[in-house]
Amino acid sequence: MNSTLRNRCAKAIGAGALSVTLLSAGTAGAFAASPGAASPRPKPIMTSSAMPTMTGTAKPTRTSTAKPTRTGMPMANGSITARASKDQVKVGQAVTFTGRAKGVKVGTKVVLMRMHNGKWTAVKSSTALKNGSSYSLVTKFNNKGKEQLRVMAGKVVSPTVFVTVK
Repeated sequence: MNSTLRNRCAKAIGAGALSVTLLSAGTAGAFAASPGAASPRPKPIMTSSAMPTMTGTAKPTRTSTAKPTRTGMPMANGSITARASKDQVKVGQAVTFTGRAKGVKVGTKVVLMRMHNGKWTAVKSSTALKNGSSYSLVTKFNNKGKEQLRVMAGKVVSPTVFVTVK
């Protein structure tokens, strides 16, 4: 009977020691995972927000750094304006886009771009910047809806202009 009592005591002491070891390891793990620990914290991700819309004549913008913009294109020194001859047209009617550039070389290719499926794509209308840093582009729209357009000369981009096609 003495040996049975010793075995039970030894088993109880072993189980107790094991329990203490597991509890202290769990506490250490919980402490390491706590927010106050020196673990790296997740950083908030910036998402794009709604931009105000413009109709009619857009004012020139001035850019001054070579940082990438939300459109993925680097900004350049200079500015360009864009003005549509009409805010509303019928399908197939021509619209003339005119404007001036500052800080862009004469002869630089000027391209009309439109927002299509969330991306800016070039329209088959382009010209070169004339003396006096002016340009004129003519294009026709074949689909109804509100067209979002801009002009790009080199790396300089104009503000967005809207034309409604009925």
